[in-house]
Amino acid sequence: MMNQSLDFQPDLLQRFDISGPRYTSYPTADRMHSGFGARDYAEELRRRAQRPDEPVSLYFHVPFCETLCYYCGCNKIPTKNHGRSTPYLDSVEQELRLIASILQARLPVTQLHWGGGTPTFLNDEEAARLMAMTREHFDLQPGGEFSIEIDPRKVNEARVAHLAQLGFNRMSVGVQDFAPEVQQAVNRIQSVEETRLVIDAARANGFSSISLDLIYGLPFQNLDSFARTLDQVIEISPDRLSLYSYAHLPHIFKPQRRINAEDLPTAEVKLGLLGLAIRRLEEAGYVYIGMDHFAKPGDELARAQREGKLHRNFQGYSTQAELDLLAFGVSSISNVGNCYAQNAKTIDEYTEMLAFGKLPTARGVHLTPEDHLRRTAIQRLMCDFQLDLAALADEFKVDAATTFALDLQRLKPLEDAGLVVREGPQGLRVQVTPQGRLLVRIVAMQFDGYLHQPREQLLQPRYSRVI
Repeated sequence: MMNQSLDFQPDLLQRFDISGPRYTSYPTADRMHSGFGARDYAEELRRRAQRPDEPVSLYFHVPFCETLCYYCGCNKIPTKNHGRSTPYLDSVEQELRLIASILQARLPVTQLHWGGGTPTFLNDEEAARLMAMTREHFDLQPGGEFSIEIDPRKVNEARVAHLAQLGFNRMSVGVQDFAPEVQQAVNRIQSVEETRLVIDAARANGFSSISLDLIYGLPFQNLDSFARTLDQVIEISPDRLSLYSYAHLPHIFKPQRRINAEDLPTAEVKLGLLGLAIRRLEEAGYVYIGMDHFAKPGDELARAQREGKLHRNFQGYSTQAELDLLAFGVSSISNVGNCYAQNAKTIDEYTEMLAFGKLPTARGVHLTPEDHLRRTAIQRLMCDFQLDLAALADEFKVDAATTFALDLQRLKPLEDAGLVVREGPQGLRVQVTPQGRLLVRIVAMQFDGYLHQPREQLLQPRYSRVI
């Protein structure tokens, strides 16, 4: 499979710029419920324990940030009190021990990620402690993908070297925009120099993949200033780039109330920012992976896509096959066996449940056979931009024409608009066109078994807009 090309058509993007899930999971996280609890998750873990030789992926959530970025929609706790780290790590260690007591084996780990918040809120000793207690209960495999999210404002060369010694070999660096006026408006002041320093240090210490995050649609962004940011980013030359659309949802994310909606770019300008970024990145040699992601042709993500081995999980696109994901820390979401399970969203609830020797599971969902079928369909669309419904039906032992009759009906307007084409017998092979790839979320939505139930249209605003 070739890496995906794009055909940027502003009129088409404006026409289909609706709200919809990002499909880092299916069912989507909003489908989890409090009827699923610690006992349910423990049962899934016990079943997983019967496969001790199969590798897993680990995620650790570090919620603390020294400063609050106004655009952020993550679960975070702004604080300058570094004394909060130690009791939090005590709770994470309790959670690790509880999980390990159920698994009764040091499962092999081929993928690990620290997210936040700001994982580098932890000092060197705390980071070493978290990695040590991880290795106590899990077997981190040589050659595994071990990544960490970095705030370059709080990290120097020595800290990067320390992270490399702990075993990290991949790094994600937040930038968003280098324009001073934009940075001031979102309360994230970060120079090109300190960003480049961290990335140079990562390369010097053997990090094999470095990703930068950008956001378009922030206050005061314009084509000229964003062009300068893109020039600076391309000069830094990260292996991967994430280009996220800013979703202004102040009714959901309180920090966004500090952003004046009147300072946001118009829909026309925002679309122009996206088009500019796509053109500049493609000119610089980056290939489009999907959704918001670009990578150099030699990067693992680009290779995985060409080979049809790309996957998608809560951290975005991944080169790993469908690994079970065990997540630790407040609000983190696990995907083990036949379930998704989310930890308590507040520190107090999280630590209290653990203090009573109970898994901190607050909600979750069991997957049905129908969920597995549709998760596979959406995964393939999001990763490959194509879907063979006949092959999928054979895999799940269902009749394709009957099972997907309504889905194919819903695809008709997208087909008429040129977002998809249908090929093969009965039109069961769906191909997302180059002009449809930026709107792949909308294509995937047609296969979402929950979105088309009664009352769902009333619930749409909980999702961000596609563009």
